[in-house]
Order: sequence, then C-alpha cells, then structure tokens
Amino acid sequence: MKKIVIIDYGVGNLRSVRRGLERAGANVLISSDPETISNASGVILPGVGAFRDAMKNVEMLRSTIDEYITSGRPMLGICLGQQMMMSTSEEGGITEGLDIIGGRVLRFPHSELKVPHMGWNSVKINKENPLFEGIPDGSYLYFVHSYFVDTKDKNTLISCEYGKDFAAAVVNDKGNVMGTQFHPERSGDVGLKILRNFVAMC
Repeated sequence: MKKIVIIDYGVGNLRSVRRGLERAGANVLISSDPETISNASGVILPGVGAFRDAMKNVEMLRSTIDEYITSGRPMLGICLGQQMMMSTSEEGGITEGLDIIGGRVLRFPHSELKVPHMGWNSVKINKENPLFEGIPDGSYLYFVHSYFVDTKDKNTLISCEYGKDFAAAVVNDKGNVMGTQFHPERSGDVGLKILRNFVAMC
C-alpha cells in the first residue's frame, strides 16, 4: 500500500491528522526522516502554533520538501501548514515562509468579530480541484486561526467570509501542492471526504 507521510517537525496535531487519514483509508507514517519523506506517495504538512517557531523547526527539511514538490507528487498543508507555504507572514514580525505559493499571511483586522476565528463556517468553491470533488458549495468546515492567507485568485481553491473574504484553501501553479486553512480532520463527514480525495490523489 502506498504511504502518506505526515511531516514531524515538532509542531502540530499529528495524531488527530493521522487518525483522520487512517479513517480515509491511508497507510500513514509520522516522520522527520528525509528519505522517508522523499519516498512517500503523499505528504502532509500539519501545523498548530506560531509561524516563526514553525519555520525555524522545518528549516532542516526545506530542501527535502522542495525536492518532493518538484517530483509532482501531492502535498497538503493544514492550518499553519497552509500558511507556511506562503512567501511571508506578519505574525511575530515579517518572517519568510517556504514560498511554495506566492502570498502573505495577515492577521484578521480589528472588528466586532472575535479573533481567533473559531468554529464552523461555510465556504465558497472558487475553482474545481480533485481535493474537493463531491464537496457541495456552501459546505461547513471547522476553523481555528487568528491569521489568514492572502494570495492570488488563481491560487485560491475555496474562500470563506469572516469579516472579510480569505483563502480557505489554496493550490500552487503546478497543481500538486494544496493547503487548507480549516482542519479537515475535525470537519466531520465533509472533512473525511476531503481526506479521502487526497488519499485518492496519492
């Protein structure tokens, strides 16, 4: 069976992501070993916490990630993992990201809405992608975040509105790297379907 590797760089909700992928029918490994990551059929970049700390931790695997992406195999970033795919983040001062997808990570502006944005929110599907095959427009997904991704329309797969429109899921120009701001592993049956779609892509 093909293996999906969850990158372990010391930050992230690895076990809940693993359980979600196993429910989706995947053979899952959690690893920080470059060779294991390089040989995977699919890779997950998870993440919970501060952008700057996460980037420091993942730096040792940056070349491995770049080589994997160049191979054309699928990769999925979840929550902070999606944000790390951007060019820069303003969290904790301007910090460089992995620059896989051109864009910025910005804090939600001050408003009457609570930050972090936490809970279920409906999404708008902007463009077709195998990751969201069979997912109806207006589906509800689970979010927990204070910062959001600002990227080009061509890289935005689905969007969400929380005081302002933001990219709830993104894709690189080549089409093999995707990210979700929401947590599919915590998004019920819809999230499970998204994970199954990713497993099928692998």
